[in-house]
Amino acid sequence: MATTTSRPATHRVTMAHLPDLAGTRLGASSRIPVTQDRICQFADATGDHQWIHVDPERARSGPFGTTIAHGYLTLSLAVEIFSGLLEVTDCAQVINYGLDKVRFPAPVPVGSSVGAVAEVTSVEPCAGGYQLAVTLTFDASGVERPVCVAQMILRYLAGGDRA
Repeated sequence: MATTTSRPATHRVTMAHLPDLAGTRLGASSRIPVTQDRICQFADATGDHQWIHVDPERARSGPFGTTIAHGYLTLSLAVEIFSGLLEVTDCAQVINYGLDKVRFPAPVPVGSSVGAVAEVTSVEPCAGGYQLAVTLTFDASGVERPVCVAQMILRYLAGGDRA
């Protein structure tokens, strides 16, 4: 499976500086190619084999003229995308605490590449560290509108504390 095409400069901070990131736009991520193979692997992993995703011949006469990525496939790229934008150098553990609002305003056509812009919308103390709310606005090459907008909640913990 193809990986990212390039890596942007990562924001490197310590736990003590996480509160300073509230309201900060971390910038644009590197791009991740969306191939038919990636789409089919995701379909196999999730059991979602809807033709719009996995049948290129049928999809040619469908509403988008090609197969499109599952919305949740796009969302699943959040981990790879965000890990290239922020590194907390003295963090012992990062916990994916969940998501708040998620929307898929436009489809991701096969053959495009996906990236995102990240903004740290809030930083709050939590047991053992800090909880960050990060808004990711995903785009796909050749698509005018965002393809996904999601608020991801992450907990950065200094030690072995539980979330």
